[in-house]
Amino acid sequence: MKPNAWIPNVPVYQPGKPITEVARELGFDDIDEIIKVASNENELGPSPKAIAAMTAEAGEMHRYPDGGGFYLKQKLSEKLGVKPENLMLGNGSNELIEFLGHTYLAPGATLVMSECAFVVYRLVSALFNAAVIAVPMKDFTHDLDAMLAAITPETRLVAVCSPNNPTGTINTPEAIDAFIEKLPDHVLAVFDEAYFELMPDELKPDLLKHIRAGRKNVIVLRTFSKAYGLAGLRLGYGMAHAEVIAALNHVRQPFNVNAMAQAAALAALDDDEHIAKTRETVFQGLELFNEKLPNIGNGLEFVPSCANFILVKTGNGMDVFAELQKRKVIVRPMTGYGLPDWIRITIGTPEQNAKVLAALAEVV
Repeated sequence: MKPNAWIPNVPVYQPGKPITEVARELGFDDIDEIIKVASNENELGPSPKAIAAMTAEAGEMHRYPDGGGFYLKQKLSEKLGVKPENLMLGNGSNELIEFLGHTYLAPGATLVMSECAFVVYRLVSALFNAAVIAVPMKDFTHDLDAMLAAITPETRLVAVCSPNNPTGTINTPEAIDAFIEKLPDHVLAVFDEAYFELMPDELKPDLLKHIRAGRKNVIVLRTFSKAYGLAGLRLGYGMAHAEVIAALNHVRQPFNVNAMAQAAALAALDDDEHIAKTRETVFQGLELFNEKLPNIGNGLEFVPSCANFILVKTGNGMDVFAELQKRKVIVRPMTGYGLPDWIRITIGTPEQNAKVLAALAEVV
């Protein structure tokens, strides 16, 4: 039985190896000494309140989860000032991107994105045999004017990641508002705000005002994987006009978000202290990298970041990745993003950051 003709051409996402496997391959006895700063996770871990909620929920795993996410939507509605009918939950924001593909993409349709933006938008476009229009970045940032110019009558989606993975850059709130005002009606703008909670407050755009105002061509995606430290549970959410959410619900499978994730997220939303500590850790870590990177080797070029990671030009990223791994530090090489001389480093704890910088100095 042959698959659809385009399926063999869909790129396969290449995950990093588990820490235990890296330790085995390199002959390390103590995996606790390995620092994994490759996936933009919260190195402080989940909120203690979320851990307690998961522990309490463990005995109920014989029950199906709440298929509509009633209580979590209620809490998000109260916290964010949008109505429950403007909300949708997903098994990570990746699933929400796939829902968008199911609903809006098809052969002949196009998706406009930045050439160095989150790779899942390319993967989902390929999954539905739609074409990607990749727009060059401007100073490692989305060129919004060029993206508008790239829209065609066949364009269904345009994806804007702010902060962007892997560059860590943002567009100003004013630029984003102007972009939205110029969007043609036949295009849905997908604003991926996976790192929203980690941005400096003064730089945050208010995209939800467009949803409250009833605009139908904007959807905002966020996640519990980054700032909230719940990446292992896979939980994201989208906010859009009720008609957009209703359309997406036609392609959503029942019980797509598990009960443990819903319980943890409800508790995490109440832990402002953990979010504040996470933000402080990231801000201080970024300051340290901004200070130290120019003093490593002949001075390492980097992109100033508004997220919990930093993009660093090291020369041959794969070689640097391999050498750092020998020093028990795992980073992410950027060859897959067309940046072979760069690596991406997650901001960790102060102790982790110091070890990463020391290892980087040895390698460079």
